[in-house]
Amino acid sequence: MKTARTHQIVFLLAITIFLLGSGVAAFSADSEQVIKITAKRFEYNPSEIRIKKGIPVVLEFTTLDRLHGFSCPDLGLRTDIPPGKVTRLRLVPDKVGTFPFRCDIFCGDGHEDMEGKFIVEE
Repeated sequence: MKTARTHQIVFLLAITIFLLGSGVAAFSADSEQVIKITAKRFEYNPSEIRIKKGIPVVLEFTTLDRLHGFSCPDLGLRTDIPPGKVTRLRLVPDKVGTFPFRCDIFCGDGHEDMEGKFIVEE
């Protein structure tokens, strides 16, 4: 009896080590960085976001006033940010640099100043 139980534990331990070593279990939902971004006329808060290359990020957008857009073409990101909802985008940055983002839905005078940037570091 004791031997069978020991074999089960050793087997499960070996499988766990294999999965962790192969990267299959390297990222879980807990390892994603969540960044909350608020949009309102005519700004994002925060407007400068520092993230790490290869680290999964979930952007959670809310708006305090009206419909806004979010566009960061250099990172392939685009979404609407409707009032009363949380909008989520997942990102795993694959390059280092500074990448501008902006509102792409006209929100009034000052719309052209509604922008920010991602700074992706090693």
